[in-house]
This record gives sequence, C-alpha cells and structure tokens, in this order.
Amino acid sequence: LLISDFCSDWNRTWRTPSPDLTQCFQNTVLMWVPCAYLWLLAPFYIIYLKSHDRGYICMTYLSKAKTIAGFVLWMVCWADVFCTFWERGHGVSRAPVYLISPTVLGITMLLAALLIQYERIKGVQSSGVMLTFWLIAVVCGTITFRSKILQAVWEPATVNVFKYVTFYVYYALLLISLVLSCFTDQPPLFSSSVKDSELCPESGACFLSKITFWWITRLLMQGYRRPLEEKDLWVLNPEDQSRTVVPQLVRRWDQECNKVKRLQEKSMYSQKQSVMDNKDERRPEVEFEVLLVRTSHKSGEPSLFLALCRTFGPYFLVSAVYKIIHDILMFVGPEILRLLIQFVNDSSAPYWHGFFYTALLFVCTCLQTLILQRYFHVCFVTGMRLRSAIVGAVYRKALVITNAARRTSTVGEIVNLMSVDAQRFMDLITYINMIWSAPLQVALALYFLWQNLGPSVLAGVAVMVLMVPVNAVIAMKTKTYQVAQMKSKDNRIKLMNEVLNGIKVLKLYAWELAFRDKVSAIRESELGVLKKMAYLSAVSTFTWVCAPFLVALSTFAVYVLVDEHNVLDAQKAFVSLALFNILRFPLNMLPMVISSMVQASVSMKRLRVFLSHEELEQDSVDHVEISAPNSIRIVDGAFSWSKKDLPTLKRINVCIPEGALVAVVGHVGSGKSSLLSAFLGEMHKQEGCVSVKGSVAYVPQQAWIQNTTLRENIVFGQERRESWYHRVLEACALLPDLDVLPGGDATEIGEKGVNLSGGQKQRVSLARAVYCDCAVYLLDDPLSAVDAHVGKHIFDKVIGPEGLLQGQTRVLVTHALSFLPQVDLILVMVDGEITETGSYAELLGRQGAFADFLRTYANAEQEGEEEQAAGQRTKRGCDLEWDPAKSLQTAETKASPAGQKDMVPDAAKLTRADKANTGRVKLSVFWEYMKAIGLCLCFISIVFFLAQHMASLGSNYWLSLWTDDPVINGTQPSRNMRLGVYGTLGLSQGIAVFCYSVSVSIGGILASRYLHESMLYNVLRSPMAFFECTPSGNLVNRFSKETDTIDSVIPSIIKMFMGSMFSVLGACTIILVATPLVAIIIPPLGLFYFFVQRFYVASSRQLKRLESVSRSPVYSHFNETLLGTSVIRAFGKQQRFIGESDYRVDHNQRAYYPSIVANRWLAVRLEFVGNCIVSFAALFAVMARDSLSPGLMGLSISYALQVTATLNWLVRMSSELETNIVAVERVKEYSDTEKEAEWKLKGTTLPAGWPTAGLIHIKNFGLRYRDDLELAIHNIDITIEGGEKVGIVGRTGAGKSSLTLGLFRIIEAAQGEIHIDGVNIADVGLHDLRSRITIIPQDPVLFSGSLRMNLDPFDSYSDEEVWRALELAHLKSFVSGLPDKLQHECSEGGENLSLGQRQLVCLARALLRKTKVLVLDEATAAVDLETDNLIQSTIRTQFEECTVLTIAHRLNTIMDYTRVLVLDKGQMAEFGSPSSLVAKKGMFYKMAKDSGLV
Repeated sequence: LLISDFCSDWNRTWRTPSPDLTQCFQNTVLMWVPCAYLWLLAPFYIIYLKSHDRGYICMTYLSKAKTIAGFVLWMVCWADVFCTFWERGHGVSRAPVYLISPTVLGITMLLAALLIQYERIKGVQSSGVMLTFWLIAVVCGTITFRSKILQAVWEPATVNVFKYVTFYVYYALLLISLVLSCFTDQPPLFSSSVKDSELCPESGACFLSKITFWWITRLLMQGYRRPLEEKDLWVLNPEDQSRTVVPQLVRRWDQECNKVKRLQEKSMYSQKQSVMDNKDERRPEVEFEVLLVRTSHKSGEPSLFLALCRTFGPYFLVSAVYKIIHDILMFVGPEILRLLIQFVNDSSAPYWHGFFYTALLFVCTCLQTLILQRYFHVCFVTGMRLRSAIVGAVYRKALVITNAARRTSTVGEIVNLMSVDAQRFMDLITYINMIWSAPLQVALALYFLWQNLGPSVLAGVAVMVLMVPVNAVIAMKTKTYQVAQMKSKDNRIKLMNEVLNGIKVLKLYAWELAFRDKVSAIRESELGVLKKMAYLSAVSTFTWVCAPFLVALSTFAVYVLVDEHNVLDAQKAFVSLALFNILRFPLNMLPMVISSMVQASVSMKRLRVFLSHEELEQDSVDHVEISAPNSIRIVDGAFSWSKKDLPTLKRINVCIPEGALVAVVGHVGSGKSSLLSAFLGEMHKQEGCVSVKGSVAYVPQQAWIQNTTLRENIVFGQERRESWYHRVLEACALLPDLDVLPGGDATEIGEKGVNLSGGQKQRVSLARAVYCDCAVYLLDDPLSAVDAHVGKHIFDKVIGPEGLLQGQTRVLVTHALSFLPQVDLILVMVDGEITETGSYAELLGRQGAFADFLRTYANAEQEGEEEQAAGQRTKRGCDLEWDPAKSLQTAETKASPAGQKDMVPDAAKLTRADKANTGRVKLSVFWEYMKAIGLCLCFISIVFFLAQHMASLGSNYWLSLWTDDPVINGTQPSRNMRLGVYGTLGLSQGIAVFCYSVSVSIGGILASRYLHESMLYNVLRSPMAFFECTPSGNLVNRFSKETDTIDSVIPSIIKMFMGSMFSVLGACTIILVATPLVAIIIPPLGLFYFFVQRFYVASSRQLKRLESVSRSPVYSHFNETLLGTSVIRAFGKQQRFIGESDYRVDHNQRAYYPSIVANRWLAVRLEFVGNCIVSFAALFAVMARDSLSPGLMGLSISYALQVTATLNWLVRMSSELETNIVAVERVKEYSDTEKEAEWKLKGTTLPAGWPTAGLIHIKNFGLRYRDDLELAIHNIDITIEGGEKVGIVGRTGAGKSSLTLGLFRIIEAAQGEIHIDGVNIADVGLHDLRSRITIIPQDPVLFSGSLRMNLDPFDSYSDEEVWRALELAHLKSFVSGLPDKLQHECSEGGENLSLGQRQLVCLARALLRKTKVLVLDEATAAVDLETDNLIQSTIRTQFEECTVLTIAHRLNTIMDYTRVLVLDKGQMAEFGSPSSLVAKKGMFYKMAKDSGLV
C-alpha cells in the first residue's frame, strides 16, 4: 500500500487555503525521515571517525549539555511509548504506529547521544552530520507543531494532554540541540592549535562557519582596516603542506617507475635464459643487447597521470559528488518558474502556493550556492596541493639527475616546469569535472526543453551543433597564433635578458639604440599576431553572445511556424529561455576544457620526461672505511659524463694517502676538473671502483654563491662556532673584505654574487669548505681568481703543509707552479689519463710530460703567471673588476672606517626586492591606461556596449509582449511581425558585440605598444647604479609577466567587466519595470553588495600582491640550486635545500590559500544577494499577480535567475581588473626613476673626428657611488699626452675601476672635470662621448645574433673593414672556416665560442672603431698565454698613435709603458715612468717585488 493512498488527503493538504498534513503522515513519514537519515549515515560516519582520530576533547559544558539533551530526548520518546502501553491497558485502542514510531525515535535519539560522545573522544569540534540531523528533525517537528496548535484551536475535544506535553518538551529539546550543535567545542588535548596562534582557524571552526566560509572574516576585517602583511597570514593546514603532499606524489611516482622496471626486467630475464642455452661464445651477447633494447621500448613509460590520480584522486572525488548535486539543482529554477507562471495564469490557486514556490526557490538557490562553493573549494585546494607536489617533485629530481640529463634542458625550461606547467594543472583541476558534467547538463536541459516545446527543440540543437565546429576552428586558429606569439615573446625575453645581463657593455659602447630597435622589431611581430588574435576573439565573442539568441530564435520560429495552433505563451517562452541560458554555459565550456586538457597533457609529458631522467648512481663512490693509509682510491677507473658518451677519463689508477697534499696539473682540457667530479660521483662510472674515506668538501672552479648574507654563505647551515669562524675568515684573507663590505659579514650578497669580485667569490667558496671541517678537500683551482700575495697567503694559511687543513687530505687542481715544490704528490694529466705521479723532485728527474709542461710555462709563469694568476687576480680580487656594484664596497671602505659601519642603516642590503604595493589602485593608473588606448576609442567602445545591451533588453521585452498577445481561434494573429522584429533586434545586438569586441582589443594593443615602448626606453636610459640595485628578475618580470598581462589579460577582463556590469543594470531595470515594489529592496541590497565588494577587494588585492611577491623566491632559489647542485651534493646538504624549497613553496601558498577562501567567502555572500533578488522578484510578482501579465512575470524572474551568476562575475571581474591593472602601475614605475644624462645633446657641435690627438687632462677629479657615501676617488690631477701608454695599478679598492667609470661617465663626477682634446666630457652627449672612446672590457660579452651584429650593430662599417678588423684580431682564419662566415649565429652569451675567441671578438670591436683613446681592462683570466700575447702585440702595433690606458692585472705587461699611475685609497700615490718608479722604491717597487719582477 503506497504512503500516498495510506496517508494523504489532497483536499486537506493542497487544494485548500489553509493546508495541513494528516495525522497518519505526521506519525510515520515525518518521524521516520530524521531516523532514516541518521541510521543510514551512522555506519559510514563511525568508520570515518575511527580512521581520522584528531585526539581527545575533555568534557566541557557544551558536550555535557549536548549529551544531556540527547538522553532527555530518549526518555521523552520512551514516555510516549509507556503512555501508549498504559492506554492499551485501559482499553483505548491505538494503531501500532503509535508504538513503533516513538520506539524507533527513542533508539535514534540514544544513537545520537552516543555519537556525540564518540565524536568528542575522536576530537571532532563541530559536526556537520549531527547538525543536519537536528535540522531535519526540527523541520519535520515544526510541521507537526503547527498541526497540533491548529488542532488545539479548532478541535479542543480531541487533545491528549500528556502526549501534547511530551511533544512540546520534545520540540523544545530539538531546538536546543540544534542551537548547541551550531557551536564549536574546544580543541583536542595536545593539538598544535592550543600552542600555535598562527594556526589556520578553519580546523576549529564550526560546521556552519565552514560551509559559509565565515571563519576567514576576521582576516578580511584586518585587511579592510589596514593592508595585510605577511605576519597576518596563517600557517597552512598540515594536509596542504609540502612535507605531507610531496612525499605522497614521489612515493606513487616511484611505484609507477618500479612497475615499469619490473616489466622490463621480466622480459630481460626470460631473454637471458635463451641466451644461456646458446653455446656460441660471442654471438648471444650481441643478440641479447638487441633484444634488451626492443623490450624496453614496448613496456612503455611510467604513467605520471596514474601517480597523480592515486595521490589526489580520493580527495578530488568528493568534488564530483558536489557537482552532481549542483547540476541537478540547476534545473529546479526553471521548473519553479514554470509553476509560478502557471500560478499567475490560474486565478483559482490559493495564494500560499505562490509563497510556497517562492520559499522553495529561495531554499534551492541557497543550497545550490553552498554546494557550488564547496565544490570550488575542493577543486582549488586540490589544485594547490597538486602545484606544491609538482614543484617539490621537480626540485627533488633536479638534485639527483646526471649532468648529461641536466644538459638536455636549460635552467629556464626546468623553471618553466615549476611555474608554467604546474600552473596549467592548477587551472585545469577547476574545470576538469566539466568533461562529464557538461554532457549531463546538456542532456537534462534538452529533456526539459523537449517536455516544453516538443520536437522544435531540434532546430535549436542544430544551431548549437553548427556552432561547435565554428568554435573549434576559432580555437585551433587561436592556438596556432598563440604558439607564434609565445615564440616571439620567448625571443623578446631572451634578448631582453641578454640586454640586461650585458647592459654595461651596451652603455660603454653606446649601443642602446641598436638593441632597442632589435627588441622593438620582435615586439612589432608579436603585436601583429596579437591583432589577428583580437579579430578572432571578436568573432568568438560574437558567437558566444549570439549563440543563445540564435538558438532561441530558431526554436521559437520553428515552433510557431510548424503549426499555427502552436501558441507561444509565457510559460513556454521563458522556461525555454531559462533552460537555454543553462545550456549556454556547458556548450561554451567544453571547447575550453578540451583545449585546457590538451595543454595539460603537453605539460604532463614534459614533466614525465623530466621526472624520468637518468639519476646519478648512489653507489658509484664507496664511502666505506678503506684500509688505513689511503684516503682516496680509484682502481682501473673509466668515467664519462653520460652512459652513451665515450669515456672522458680512462685507465685511472690513483691511491692518495690520508692527510696528503696532492696537486693535479695539466694543460687546459686535460681532464683535471673531471677527475674531481669522478671522486665526487658526479660522472658515470663505466668500470673500476672508487672509494673515498670520510666526509668531503668541494670548491668548484666557478665559485657558487647564494643570494644570502656572507656569513650564511660560509657557515652553510652548520652550527655556529665563533672562534673557528674567525680563524677561517683570517686564513682565507676575508677580514680586509669585511671591513670593505657595508654590513660586514651580514652584507647581503646579490644573485650569483654580483657584488663580489671574482677573487672574493672564490675566497668565500673556499672559506665555506674550510669551515665544514671535512676529511677530504677537493679544490678545483681556487687560486686562479686571486692575486699573487693573496694566493700565497691562502696557500700558506689554508692549503699548504702549515695551513689550517694540515692533516686532512687535499686534492688541489692548480696552474700556479710556484706551490708545486711544497706538495706531497703531483698527478700529471694528459688527455683524460694520469700519465705521471710523484713528488716535484721525482717528476723533474724523469724528464717526462711534467718537465715539458714546466718548460712551456716556466719563463712566462715564473715571472708572469704567478702574477698573471696574480696580476689578473690583483685586479680581480681587489679591483672589484670595474664593476660599480662591486666598487660600491670600495666606495664604502673609504666612506667609513670599520667603526662607522652603522651610519648607513640599510647598507648591508643590496638588492631591492619587489615590494607589494598597498592600498587601492589609484584612479590615475586607470586614467594612464585610458590615455594609452586613446580617449576617442574608449568612448566609441562604451557606446557599442550600451547599444548591445539595449538591443538585448529590447528583444527580451518584445518577447514578453509577444507572449501576452491575445489568442484568437487558437492562433496569435501578429506572430510574423513579432518574429521579424525579434530577429532584427537580435541581429543588431550581434553587430554591436562584434564592434565593441574589436574596438576594445585594438585599444588594448595600442596601449600595450605604447607602454612597452616607453618602459624599454626608460630602462635603457637608467644609470648603471639602477641595474645593480634592481635584481634582473624584477626587470625581466616587467617585460614578461606584466607585459603579457597588459597584452592579453586586461583587454579581455575589461570586456567581461563591462559586459557583466551592463547585464546587472539591465536585469535590475527589467525587474523594476515588472514589479516596481522591488525598488524597496534593491537599494539596501545594492549597498550590502557594494560594502561586501569593497570589503573583499581590500584583502583580495593585498593577498594577490603578497602571493606574487612570495612566488619569485621559489623560482630564484630553484635557479640558484640548479647552478650549485654539485656543491650541494658534495657537502651532502640535499635535505636542507629540499627543506628550504618546501618552506618557500608553503610560504607562497600561505598567501594563496586565504585568497581562494576569500573568493569563496565573497561568492557565498554575493550569491546570497542574488538569491534575495530572485526571491523578492518572485514574492512581489506573487503579491501583484492580479495586475501582472504572465509575460512580464516570466521576463522578470528569468532575468532574476541570471543575476546571481552575473553579480558574482561582476565582482570577480572588478577585483581582477584592479589586481591586473597593477601591471600598468608597475610598468610605469620606471618612468619616475633617475635617468642618465642625455644621450645626444642638442646644439653641441663637436669638432669633426674628435678626439683627434687623444690628450686627456684630468683636473682635481673625484666621484662617489651614492649620495650618502664619501668620495671613492678624489683629487686626481694628471695630464696624459696624446699617444701615451699609461698603466693604472693599485691594491684592492684603490679605485682603478672608478677612474675608467668616470672617464665613460658611467658614474658622473662629484668634483673636478675631465677634458679630452680640450673638450669637457661633461658637456658632451653620452652617446657622442662613449662612441668616440673605446674599451676592451674584462668580461667578454657577446649577444645572441650574427657575428657581424656583435661587431657592428649599427651597420656603420663595410664588410671589407669588418674582415680587416678580424684579420688583425687573428680571427680571420677561424671566421672564414665557419659555414655562415660573418652571419655565424652566436648563441646566448656567445657560448658557442671559446672564452679566448670571445676576448678576440672584443678586440676586433675596438680595432673596428679605432678611436684615439683606448681603455684596456686587461682580462687574462680566461685567456691562455698564447692568446694573451696575440692581444698585447696587436695593441702595440695597431694602437701605436692612440692613447692607451691599461688597468694592469699583470705588471709585466705594462713594464714597457710610457708612464704608470699608482692609486692608493682613491688618491694618486705615484705617477711616472716604470723605471723611475722602481728606482723610487715606493709602492710600485713593492708590487713589482711581490710579482717577482725586481
């Protein structure tokens, strides 16, 4: 028997002005529903609690009250049961239901009380399951409560007093339980939230607070009162932290890899047996090899997709459940709209029907809101975890891949895996459910439409199906354009990167304009592609806006034209429109999701390839205790850089006794550094065995310096030992440098050690190794970058027999022959083999390779290379390598003796981190952007927007008039006219859409062209000091990320913002026209909306800024790690770096997590505003049903149903607009920074061919690096005649570089002046000055582009002149041997040329310009003696008549110069010919003596 027959009476419950439910229904269904809910859920809930134990909560008043209420409810139900038994005993007959229902209810209440206690034991502070149970019970109880009151009023005779009293007590207790379950209990004992104030409040929030995201309100309040700072953010929840998420993914990925390996091994194993059976000696092995290769291909790659699914799938599945519920609830709106229109049409229906529908509509929309936001929350949290996991996995992998694998991808590409590819996954996760949800929504919508309009729907469906290929074609086209744009963008950023890295060279050569034009040319092609994309996006916007209209038009047209008795009434028209609006979303989302999936699959493949790279073999070096005397031992070793390569080192047999000092010598490229790599296990061991005893410290050839303080660079994560630290500093000759550095050892060292000279970097790198106090030291030529006396000091105090490291095993790769007599053992390397070993005396006696090596280098080196090593080092270690940033320290030494360090508060800070701006974006930024677009174009765009929305409103209003047309003989007479006008209005709407889309996109392109051009010009005009203080990352970020935002993000956001704003205004207008009463409600709702929006944007904007500021450190740390992997591995510090990386990722997510929750917080509140508008529109329509036509009511509610989504979108877009317009602010930032003097001065006429003689007169000259510092050089007063050759020498920090910087006006004079040929250089345009004097800089910088471009970017010389310069620079034979000759493409930084060749290219530049003044910053660090001699001889012959100023690294190169200038502490100490200065026995004599020249 059905419940409906058993318990219902329609005349009593529905068709009546005062409805009520039957007694039977109340005593069965209403009582059983809450019981069924709890009994169904209890088993699952208990299992869940069992597995999620959060700790024990002590008994509090709250838990006591909840439990008591539960037990009292149980007793009340039993009282009912006993009452029924008592009645039966007294002969009153009662239906069994009066026994069964209270019994079931009583047992359920007992279960509830027990569950409350079990939750407490398992640490649940607030329970959603129980809250929902009490809510259902209260709702069911309320209906009975109303019935009982009505019964008592109308039929007092039937009242059973005892049962009434028990019911009222029961109902009161239900309400109390409901209220109690809204509160949250105290945290469990020993939980971290008791101790940690920074803990996220989410875990302790009550259920209601969680589903409405109320718990974040306190943070938003803070953000509203003052801009949020880092200290306001909470720690991430433990389950979102890297240390939880990354190991899960890594474990699953390893399982996948092992699965594939096992498959491969299986096939290998079966192969092997067949091989074994074969008795032939040689052939089976070959066969086996071939088979091996074949099987490994078949077994496939490990699946990253599966690993991700198994890691994040279970949590993500919850979102699918939410999505299904939400999708079904979406269709409730149109159904209720249908019932409401029916209600308006049926005047006999009682009024409460209308109110019931309105209430139902409100409840459903609110439920829909809560479920949708919960769904998004799960998606975003999954996305966030996914990103953390990918970044962590890539970082961990980068620490273990082989050098060969590392070379297959550039640093930039690996960083992209972290930034771009991880981001793609994050974006996809939010939409991935659309893959099954979109077809479900489409199917449901079509089903309801068919119910409504019958087969005519197929016409609309046909239009939709036709739209799909159109959209697909547009998507494909856009993708190809996107690829082209990305390519241009990559080229532009690569070039910008080079420009910023080589900015000093550009300035010294006055080449800025040539490179500005190169960048602009790439930019123009990029903008050309953007313009094509703009037209395409206009077409796609046109289809996106017109599709729903065309669908509606075709459906209605077919419906009314097929049969003239088909009348289009309000119910059919507006319910269909509401359904078409629902259809629009999945149809438009599908192509987007698919393209997003394609992108993610590409990213997945890139990630899989990277994570599958070959790893270093953990066991290639045995770190076991080896037989006592030997510290390092290699037996029959052969090593290569990758498995496929031929061995780089072969037949290596080495035995190094413990505590020995071993030198490794050999020509360039003989394999000395590779030998150290073999000791470290960095190379692939092809055969032999390597054993190393004890811990290892390693000093690489190129010092690896972290961007942190000097002290942290040396201590390197060890514990602090103050006395040892000072001994190390003293031994590594770093104490004088500490006095020079502005903040002592707390000075921040810039990226890659930019504010240290080569010598300082090398000494810091050495100090790091010494401080570690290990058993074995591998030193890869640490003395090459320091000058002679410093080198001697370091050898004596650190490396040598009496040094700090005595007693430890030291392996020293060196070119400095003077130290060889003091070492215990020398290994001589030739072509990757150790040809001789022995002590200095033994090897000399053998007359072998070592003796030849000595002879080659002896004369040159005995006088030279110690100081070639020295001289160059004098310069490198001391002279801060003519780098202003570096001279910055010099300046400050002189500026303040050690005691006065504290004068400059921020002196220790060098780089300026990207600051997060605070507060609202100023209106001036919007105004700047509008001016960049052009005000006329802005106005035209707004007019088109207005036209489109007027047409849209007009067409829908027209439709409502059409549906209200009277029906005569079953037809509507003016239907054709109505259809025609409806179609025309729709068409005009489409045209307006197309026009505004084009105008906004073109405006955006004009703006981005203008903004990029002005930023490029402003950056190039900035002085050198600006580039030292601004990390290159910040500048590249402006040219990549911010420019990209201005190019593509801002225009589309403006379109959506304007569109949704007009939509909201239009909807409000329509609702006001239909039901003017809504005017009472709209202003307060509008105010609430405005307040919520402002309240939210204040915090959201700041969170976004904090998130983007904390994102750069993740990548910069990764960048740094990639450059220093070998050092990190050698010292065994992988875990510390992994921890640091995880910390930085979590630090970034700390700002990201509140921002996604704030988005949900906002959405819940705004959708609530939207739901209120819908409900009030429906409510007032119900109240005014006598005066309202069905057409208008349908129109008003179908618009209201859209308002929720549009409102939400409007706020999202307005905050996006504010967040992204910041890009304009940041791009404009550099227009206000300090600029250099003018490049070309108007009205100055220089003599033709100036300078003609090259006479330099320096009068009382001085300069300073920053206004707050004292003079770096002062009172220099000298005259250099035309054609003189002058050497400039001096100790560390003497100011040699500063003088040349002053000559080129890289730094402007603070006192005095410099005249060249009688012209004061301060009165000449910078380009005029710099293009007429030449420098050969110390670091040979080349740019990617043709060789010819590198020599002559302005094309001002003929090919003959270029070839002549190459010939004089000894490069002609090399260049003519290249396939492209002068058009040979140089790679980034000129890496496809050797260092020596690059140095010669710089010489060729100087020969080509052939100016009268040549400054030589003598860089011989990179150059072998042969190249060095070539350069010296060319300069002597070709620049005979020129004035040559040489900053000398090696005194032997300037001993034949006309005069020498000796600088000391920024002043001129001596000036005269070399012979007279030696005779004077002054400073110059001392230096010459140190270098062994006298």
